[in-house]
Amino acid sequence: MAIRECALKNQHFARLYDAYQHRDAAALACKKAGGKVLAKLGFDVPDELVLAAGLMPVQVYADPCKELVNTDKILEFAFDPMVRKQFEKMIDGTYKELADYLAVSNSTDVFIRIFLYLREMIRSMPEMPVPPTCFIDWLFTRNRMHQERNELIISLFKKQLEEWTGKPISDEAIKAAAEVCNADRAALRKIGALRHGEEVRISGTEALVIIGSGFFMDKKEHAQLVEKLAEDAAEWPVIKGTRVFVTGSVHEDLKVYGMIEAAGGVVVAEDHDWGDRSYDRDYNMDYPPVRAIVDRYMLRQFSSKKAFVTQRVDALNKEVADAKADVVMFYTNIYEDSASWDYPSQKKSLDDQGIKNACFAKMLYPADKNEGLADKIAEFIKG
Repeated sequence: MAIRECALKNQHFARLYDAYQHRDAAALACKKAGGKVLAKLGFDVPDELVLAAGLMPVQVYADPCKELVNTDKILEFAFDPMVRKQFEKMIDGTYKELADYLAVSNSTDVFIRIFLYLREMIRSMPEMPVPPTCFIDWLFTRNRMHQERNELIISLFKKQLEEWTGKPISDEAIKAAAEVCNADRAALRKIGALRHGEEVRISGTEALVIIGSGFFMDKKEHAQLVEKLAEDAAEWPVIKGTRVFVTGSVHEDLKVYGMIEAAGGVVVAEDHDWGDRSYDRDYNMDYPPVRAIVDRYMLRQFSSKKAFVTQRVDALNKEVADAKADVVMFYTNIYEDSASWDYPSQKKSLDDQGIKNACFAKMLYPADKNEGLADKIAEFIKG
C-alpha cells in the first residue's frame, strides 16, 4: 500500500509530506533568515532546551545514495551502515552548511563511538568541516542517583547552549518551549489512536511521514498541522489487514513499511525512535525545568538500545497488546547488535502468548539492497 489518495489530497498531510521529503528546506530557510540551527545525533537531545535557546533542532539522517568518500578512510566497516551514511554527512561539510552546532546523545552505544571519532577529528583534523559539537552523557538506569547525575548533565548542556548563543536561557523560555513540545506530542498521540484502535485509519507509511516530518520543521507549525490532520483522518477509510508491530532498527524511510503494506499488512505501532517512541511522555510543567527535562527523557518508553532485557520484554508485551497487533516483526540492520540481545527472550515471551513473529536480522541498508526481502515479508504476513 502506497500513501493513499485521501492522505495525499489532504492539505495538512501534503505540507507534512513535503517537509518529510525535503528535510533540509526548513533549516536552510531558518539560516537564510538569520536564525541558527542545531543538528541532533541521537534521540535524547532535549528539544525543550534547544528551542528555549532560540535554535531550530533538526535530526541527523542518512542519505542512502551518498558515497562514503571520507567515512571509508576513517570509520570501521563494522558500523551500522545507516550510521556510516550519517557520519559521512557530519564530516563532508553537509551539516557544517546546514547547522551551526551539533549535539550528540548517547542514545546508542554506536553514537558514543561516533562522538569520540568526531572529537578526535576536531582536535587533530581542524580542516574537516565539522560543526562545534557537544555530548550529552545520559544515564538510563532508573534510580535517584542517576536522576541527580542526569540533572547535572542537562545543566551542563544548558550552559553549553548559552555559551554558543551568547545569552542566558530563562526558566520561562524553557517552559514556553515545553508547552510547544507537549502540544506536538498530544497531537501525535491523536494520530497514534487512529492506528492503535479497533479501526485503523492511518497506515504505517502515513504515520512515519506525520511523525518524521516533525524532525525537520518548526515545532509549533508541526503541532498545528498534526492536530488538524487528526481531525480529518478520523473520517478516512478504515484499513483492513494483518496488524503488524515493528521493532528493532529505526526506519528513516518508507521502504520496509511499504513492503509490509504491499503484502496486506498494516503497521499499527512500533517502538523505534522514528515512530511511536518519539512522542512518548510529556514534560511535566509542575516540575523545575531541568528536572522536568530529565523526567521526560529518562523515564519514557524503554529503548531497544538502552535497557535491560527484562525491561524490553515487558515493554514489548505491553506495546503489542496496546496496539492489538496480530504479529510482530523484528527488523535489524547488519552490525546493529543491541536489539539482537533482547530478541531471544522477547521471542520466547511472544511464542508463549501465541503471537506470531519473525526476525529479519543483519539486513543491508537501504532495505531494497536485500534480495527477495519483499517476498519474504509477504510470506510472513500471509503465511
